[in-house]
Amino acid sequence: MSDLNALTATQLVAGYETGDFTPVEVTRAALERAEVTQERVNAFVRIDGEAALRQAEESAGRWERGEPAGPVDGVPVTVKDILLQRGAPTFKGSWATGEGGPGDEDAPSVARLRQSGAVFLGKTTTPEFGWKGVTDSPRHGVTGNPYAPDRTAGGSSGGSAAAVATGAGPLSLGTDGGGSVRIPASFCGIFALKPTYGRVPIYPASAFGTLAHVGPMTRDAEDAALLMDVISAPDPRDWSHLGPVPHSFRGALAAGEEGVRGLRVAFSPDFGGRVQVDPEVAAAVRGAVALLEELGAVVEEADPGFADPVESFHTLWFSGAARVTQGFSHDQRESLDPGLQEICADGAARSALDYLAAVDERMDLGRRMGAFHERYDLLVTPTMPLTAFEAGVEVPRGSSLTRWTGWTPFSYPFNMTQQPAASVPCGTDGAGLPVGVQLVGPRHSDALVLGASHALYEAGVAAGVPSALG
Repeated sequence: MSDLNALTATQLVAGYETGDFTPVEVTRAALERAEVTQERVNAFVRIDGEAALRQAEESAGRWERGEPAGPVDGVPVTVKDILLQRGAPTFKGSWATGEGGPGDEDAPSVARLRQSGAVFLGKTTTPEFGWKGVTDSPRHGVTGNPYAPDRTAGGSSGGSAAAVATGAGPLSLGTDGGGSVRIPASFCGIFALKPTYGRVPIYPASAFGTLAHVGPMTRDAEDAALLMDVISAPDPRDWSHLGPVPHSFRGALAAGEEGVRGLRVAFSPDFGGRVQVDPEVAAAVRGAVALLEELGAVVEEADPGFADPVESFHTLWFSGAARVTQGFSHDQRESLDPGLQEICADGAARSALDYLAAVDERMDLGRRMGAFHERYDLLVTPTMPLTAFEAGVEVPRGSSLTRWTGWTPFSYPFNMTQQPAASVPCGTDGAGLPVGVQLVGPRHSDALVLGASHALYEAGVAAGVPSALG
């Protein structure tokens, strides 16, 4: 059954329809892969095989009756341990959350998956409260990269990326407040989408405010569109949700409505020279851009022209972290990751006026990008300027960087602007580590970003990225 682990969610559903295999067989294979790879990459904080098999048996019965509950009925999924899941504790990577008991409530995206008949394999690793761009925590240790376990999987949704890359379920839910689905997608050779803010409802509200998005982490863009059709449904607990989606994301792909022919594409290889990009990363990304041009896009090298908003992002992010830990006891604070303690202290020292000044810069950045997208349908950049570095550290050793934002200059600006942004695998470096290309669209253009990403997959952009299923 090992071949089942290589199938996408779309392929699994097709197989259930024809009776080629059952959700029980697929779930057994996914659980076996999760157990086998856990020691090597540490993607999971919890694997619940008994519950997963029970859900798979129920799904198999529905398929036998020709009554699937939804478009992902019987598909194994994993959930980042930031999101609430009924029947499972939510530790958020921290000892400060206590032992926890089985949760009695699902986050909106989890609830939609449950209603659709998905099979929950387990919960995946995160740094404490998702605070940084790599995945290690005092409670659950270090998550390694499936391509080289001594390298980082990225973060903060690193466990989800590693699970998908190793075949432990084709679908995962991640969160992204500064790049947290795109960073690990780039490092682990999978697809991820940060949707427009509000497209996927969030509850409870994140302490990081409207920087934080929930998004799909999958094998390819078609699976992400499938997952978006499920998790984008409204939820009354999120007052900022955008409301019902007027179309099917997957249907748009199938109809070829959102390809790339005629699209005006701006390619910014290094944000106007201010980002140093590894030459092998730059070459792989240029190859993906050339492929977009071959597919009919009108490509122009152009920079969006904004200064690095990192200090404003730090004000928003560090203040959010301080809010997370505001009510903690002395012992709880002492148990935290030292880096998290540092940014919490920094955030607590910033004033309301500092915060509002950061909001002003954020609003101006959004205005600038709105004007930029009057001229260009898509912005294309590297997802990351480098490939996966040593696991267990926040920044590459030997660099002059102090915080994870120093090596993620292409990701966090688009959390500030709330735009949809995807990472598509487009090659490897000399060590065989994956490279990602980022596609960014104007707000509310999630279907456009998915369509362009899908066109790249159909054209074979990921063909040079070897599988991590071994």
